Amino acid sequence: MSDELTVRPELLDRVREVENVFIPMPDGTRLAARLFLPKDEAPVPAILEYIPYRKRDFMRARDEPMHRYFAAHGYAVVRVDVRGSGDSDGVLEDEYCAQELDDGVRVIDWISQQEFCDGSVGMMGISWGGFNALQVAALQPPALKAIITLCAADDRYADDAHYMGGCLLNENMQWGSILMTYNAMPPDPEIVGERWRDMWQQRLNGLVAFPELWTRHQWRDEQWKHGSVSDDLSAIRCPVYAVGGWADGYSNAIGRLLAGLTVPRKGLVGPWAHTFPHHGYPGPKIGFLQEAIRWWDHWLKGHDTGIMAEPQLRAWMQDSVPPAAQYDVRPGRWIVEDAWPTTRISAKRLAMNRRQLAEQPDRGRPMTLRSPQLAGQVSGEWCAFGSPGEMPLDQRPDDGRSLVFDSEPLMHRTEIFGTPVVEIDVASDQPVAMVAVRLCEVTPDGASTRVTYGLLNLAHRSSHENPEPLVPGTRQLIRVPLNDIAHAFSPGNRIRVAVSTSYWPIAWPAPEPVTLMIWPGTSSLTLPVRPVLPNETEPPAFPTAEEAPGLEHEPLRALPFQRTVERDLVTNEVVYTLKSDGGEFGDHSHARLDEIDLTLGYAIAKKYRIHATDPLRAQTEVVQRIEFERGDWRVRIESSTSLKAEREHFHFKAELRAFESGDQVFIKAWDERIPRRLV
Repeated sequence: MSDELTVRPELLDRVREVENVFIPMPDGTRLAARLFLPKDEAPVPAILEYIPYRKRDFMRARDEPMHRYFAAHGYAVVRVDVRGSGDSDGVLEDEYCAQELDDGVRVIDWISQQEFCDGSVGMMGISWGGFNALQVAALQPPALKAIITLCAADDRYADDAHYMGGCLLNENMQWGSILMTYNAMPPDPEIVGERWRDMWQQRLNGLVAFPELWTRHQWRDEQWKHGSVSDDLSAIRCPVYAVGGWADGYSNAIGRLLAGLTVPRKGLVGPWAHTFPHHGYPGPKIGFLQEAIRWWDHWLKGHDTGIMAEPQLRAWMQDSVPPAAQYDVRPGRWIVEDAWPTTRISAKRLAMNRRQLAEQPDRGRPMTLRSPQLAGQVSGEWCAFGSPGEMPLDQRPDDGRSLVFDSEPLMHRTEIFGTPVVEIDVASDQPVAMVAVRLCEVTPDGASTRVTYGLLNLAHRSSHENPEPLVPGTRQLIRVPLNDIAHAFSPGNRIRVAVSTSYWPIAWPAPEPVTLMIWPGTSSLTLPVRPVLPNETEPPAFPTAEEAPGLEHEPLRALPFQRTVERDLVTNEVVYTLKSDGGEFGDHSHARLDEIDLTLGYAIAKKYRIHATDPLRAQTEVVQRIEFERGDWRVRIESSTSLKAEREHFHFKAELRAFESGDQVFIKAWDERIPRRLV
């Protein structure tokens, strides 16, 4: 199986491009769009990508190879900056706000009426673009005929960067800080003209501190219900292709969409991180753009490509691997299911006895668990993006901070596919507590590889909308679903469940150290077992990954990617530091875009601090710097954010400064106390 990516330069001869057009909205706002059009073909179906990530510069190198490819295959691609981003007018007030979705409906209507479009529109995107493709589809714009949603979720509370099982993710702080800083970037004067400074000032004046906003909404309230299409999947009436990866943070939605939608639908899950499958990392890469063309040809051009006659779901069954900080290729094979859910999967229940997983329960005295706050140090990232060192490491350090339950060595290969579930018969000594549950594979030499995991704020045991504090000492059965996975355990290895009361830096700790009593025998693991079929035929291989040529940018300065954990043996504090540079430009902190005569720079540093025994000394810090330079035009943005906590409040602080030609032209600071609501 090839893991190469082929660039096809001959496709450029089939494409013409329009650097910018403005799409008018009813209130007078103009949204900026870049067009990729097939030469000598009109009208044709159109494909919309609609995101806030700056078509002109930061996403230029990512956009061109994909959108030129679609245009070369007979599609008009319209790449639009969301209101308040890039070169579009206005202010971006939140993710997926009602105005954004309403604008999206009007953009689709505008596209359908252009001379280059035959009236049929598809919508696709990854992450933000995958979210709003689902959300706009639920508004049923008449011209929207099909969507492809990648690395996105149907439930903004349960499966996004903010909360997991009711636990506050540190990703909420990280991503919110990045979005706030991105929103401070100016439009390009070459596109918007002399208005650029007024537009920039409007954005700066309207800046939202997103970590603060999202941290104020700790329960599943209207903030998160808005845009969560899971609340009414029947509103989506066009075909849906849902795509994701096991190393991504958003793979759970694919099974829910396949099970809950009533429209024609397909699912694809590879081993990949948060990236397009033709760039898939960990590999293998696949010819995703060819697969997308088959989808678009079927639904937008009416061609019989055979795609809808194939199984509904295709997924990568991952083989056992030693734990590692990164994998170039994840061994495994493709499996298919004609429909999801499938009757092929059976539930295998294993009792969590004292330190053991067994077929038969063995009840006994409860076990005591009180994890140090350091549990989670080898967790890797909540969502992998393909950066060095982000995968979970050998789990033995965290296993030692947890209560573990091991099976006997397996006699046969055991494959699981779906949602593992752990039920814990538990009592807490605190009204607010969390559990982190990890499913691991342990080799005879003791190496422990994390297969999947789940978190639960025990105050959310019955509801994310109306949590209730625990009654200390009260025993109850708690259900913890783990993230969906397809994984094959090797014979001779053991299955391990590990339970801890903290998981830093993935999630924010409870306000007090927690002691849990866990009863053996009545606690259990349920695995979704997929039988190993000796004569199972693998589906036809995907074609080799390919794309059109893209921007040839020049890296000007390279800095190494750094990921370190330091422990002060005097203070007993651990600092987890990540430094990355370049965004779309790999490990390069500055890049030269000759095509638009622009030099770009971006750098970010993140620090997560925790004390071994004191959860109130947890702290997250994010520092960023962005630079633009073209001749005499020089703009720089600097930001810093931090989050701490007391027993009753979070404490959020931030500062953002903007500079033009070296002079500071703007500063804004935030210093906010946010009540903790059973978090």
